[in-house]
Amino acid sequence: MATYSQKNQPPESKHGEYRAPRRRSSLDALLTFLIMIVAIIFVMSVFFRVSDVRVEGNVHYTDEEIINASGIEKGDNLFFFDKFAAVSRAYTKLPYLEVVTVDRQLPNRVTINVEECQALAYLSIGDEEWTIDHSCKILGKANEDELEGLIPIYGIEPGTLMIGERLETKTGDTALVDSLAEILYQIEQRGMAGESRRIDFSNPYAILFVYTEKYNVILGGGGSIERKFAMLESVISQLKSGDIGTIDLSDINTAHFIPN
Repeated sequence: MATYSQKNQPPESKHGEYRAPRRRSSLDALLTFLIMIVAIIFVMSVFFRVSDVRVEGNVHYTDEEIINASGIEKGDNLFFFDKFAAVSRAYTKLPYLEVVTVDRQLPNRVTINVEECQALAYLSIGDEEWTIDHSCKILGKANEDELEGLIPIYGIEPGTLMIGERLETKTGDTALVDSLAEILYQIEQRGMAGESRRIDFSNPYAILFVYTEKYNVILGGGGSIERKFAMLESVISQLKSGDIGTIDLSDINTAHFIPN
């Protein structure tokens, strides 16, 4: 009598159906995926090359200066060049840059978008004038043409001046520099730069701000600057066009106008 043995037969599933091993199909799928990734990288590295570099938003620097500072070159791979390193290089080499972004655009374009610092004031050191922006960032030496419209700063003795770095005083007084930066920021934000004549820190407890040819503004110490400028605007709005004198804001609770 013939007998039938199941000793060497493949196992059945619980539903009585035979299922082929899945190990090979999983390896095939993984291999296919890896091949696709390699193919994509190859295509990106071969075909997407930078051939058009543009700059937008620049005034102080030329397109060429910004492109050269960034280190981005035609022929670079559009996807694989380090745009963060490019931004860092631009900041390091060009102190007037305040904001820099780099955008990739298919198939071959890179756009460098910049916002530049604006020189707002200057300090005289010997026979040289050095410009700063609203944050007290050192922008460089200025010629006479550049000084027109900028606010002269008196009573601050700078230490070593480093272009692109924040102003430091000879004594390392960071609080004084913070006060100057806040004053410049308030002047800029309130549209007062064009009529500001000077800022004098000769007495750091009675900082003097000359506004237009009519008002000597005593700010007192370096605290509560935003509040003091709000009070200043309020006082000026209530004065008559012919009023000339001193506006004392030393007391942050009360403003005093002393006519000449």
